[in-house]
Amino acid sequence: MTEDEFDAFYAAAFPRLTGQLSAFTGDREEAQDVVQEAFVRAWDRRGDFLADEAPEAWIRTVAMRLAVSRWRRARRWLELVRRTPPPGAVPGPDPDHTALVAALRQLPKAQRMVIVLHHLCDVSVEQIASDTGAPVGTVKARLYRGRAALARHLTVDEAGGADEAGKTGKADAPVRKESGRV
Repeated sequence: MTEDEFDAFYAAAFPRLTGQLSAFTGDREEAQDVVQEAFVRAWDRRGDFLADEAPEAWIRTVAMRLAVSRWRRARRWLELVRRTPPPGAVPGPDPDHTALVAALRQLPKAQRMVIVLHHLCDVSVEQIASDTGAPVGTVKARLYRGRAALARHLTVDEAGGADEAGKTGKADAPVRKESGRV
């Protein structure tokens, strides 16, 4: 069967086969899908396809088998879903994790990246330098500055907006007076 003959056969048979498979499956879209898939399989065999003398019957048979296979897969999936108990309630992230993520988001990207790689992924300073193309000294400086900024953000968050040093009266951080001067 040539390409033109196949195209003519497709144009004539597709609506008829879709109607027949719609009656079989009860779903027009499903019927169109399986008939289309059967035609794709027939396209690969179009050279010797006419020798069957009943190409429409071959496509109908393939489409019906495809529909039955889809039903079986859907039924197996449904049985699996029914047998699998629903997942229990998944607890949300703990407050410490949430505070850490929020504090990390406030850091500059370069500092955040080296903090995460070094402290959470256990990557060495030398490897971070190699991966990022930054000198080792720059990575160390970013780690130092990132840790300091992270400590400030976490201290402020834990104290409910007030700096821990300000609450305890230590001289590590400036304490704001009512006049607004430091």
